[in-house]
Amino acid sequence: MTQSIADQSLRTPRTLQTGHVGLNVTDLGKSLPFYLRVFGLEVMAEGDEDGRRWAFLARDGRLVLTLWQQSDATFSTSSAGLHHLSFQVDTMEDVEATRAVLLELGADFAHDGVVAHGEGAGSGGIFFADPDGIRLEIYAPTGAEDAPAPAGSAPTCGFF
Repeated sequence: MTQSIADQSLRTPRTLQTGHVGLNVTDLGKSLPFYLRVFGLEVMAEGDEDGRRWAFLARDGRLVLTLWQQSDATFSTSSAGLHHLSFQVDTMEDVEATRAVLLELGADFAHDGVVAHGEGAGSGGIFFADPDGIRLEIYAPTGAEDAPAPAGSAPTCGFF
């Protein structure tokens, strides 16, 4: 029996948005300062119970990320799970300001500078790794019109 779209919509949420993202890390002592500095987050709560360390990170009072020190190896693209975590900012100036912070921290970038999401796209940003090799992105919806669009082994949002 086929349901109508109207019938299906009664069984799904009327609104939907991402709440927060939880990341497993190997060393909270490395990851916590990285996320605080790069993203301007603040510690909402933190714990170390029976050697189980964690931190809840917020922005403007809203929970954004949770970090859980429970991994014994760095991020692997060969395992099912997170592909990359992306954050949108308002302007390309915000992207460049974050890039400057990442350069100070010696972060590992997938590309040199800002890249467009596709050939001729206005949106674009930077792709980099956290201390555990988790692939992260900060992008703006406009301002990357003249930036290169990478392909091959390190595309913006594709296979790698």
